[in-house]
Amino acid sequence: MKWLVGICGFWWLPLANLAAAQEREPSPVVRCESHDMARTHCPMNAGDGVQLVRQLSKNSCIRGSEWDVDAEGVWVAFGCRAEFAAAQVKPPPLMRLVVRCESNGRPNNCPVRLRGAPVRLLRQLSAWPCKQERSWGVRRNEIWVSRGCDGEFEVGAEDGSGFIDVPRMVTCESKSRSRRMCGITVEQGVRLGRQLSGTPCVQGENWGWSRDGVWVNDGCRGQFVVN
Repeated sequence: MKWLVGICGFWWLPLANLAAAQEREPSPVVRCESHDMARTHCPMNAGDGVQLVRQLSKNSCIRGSEWDVDAEGVWVAFGCRAEFAAAQVKPPPLMRLVVRCESNGRPNNCPVRLRGAPVRLLRQLSAWPCKQERSWGVRRNEIWVSRGCDGEFEVGAEDGSGFIDVPRMVTCESKSRSRRMCGITVEQGVRLGRQLSGTPCVQGENWGWSRDGVWVNDGCRGQFVVN
């Protein structure tokens, strides 16, 4: 039998920033008015820029002539009256470095520059189990897989700070009431995020977890949150 060559590949996976995912408080609105065409200065936080959110005057409010910003706030002139708010700067998205490494029955090595960075199983793609140090592991600058393990692996930070602190999701389904193991590295714990089956999913009875992933049985199907 001729074995197929294993698959290797890597990509960056963008994530929603936790701060952005939460409802952010709107910037306070500052009302600034020019009376009798005089110039008026209104202090506010202008470090990230200022936006005109509502014009109140019939006189025009044109930036650069009727209003503008300086280091200490916003100024208006020539009868401009308006409400201003500090611009909100969106944080850059968090990114996960994901490496896919597949064993088509025999060992396969997937080169990746690690420099001491940790690696964990992000998602098992194969029916064959991916168990650390049994069917997958890490060497100096590569991830290895064997025994049919096909998975997506997350590479952590080289500075030793670990992985991005964003919970991971895994869908695990017991079909025909059979037991199934869904591989994912578990470091702290797992909780049921959403039940997908009519059969109740009860932890310890028809679902549970180990360091190598989540298992389901007896018709439990659900989306699990992994920390």
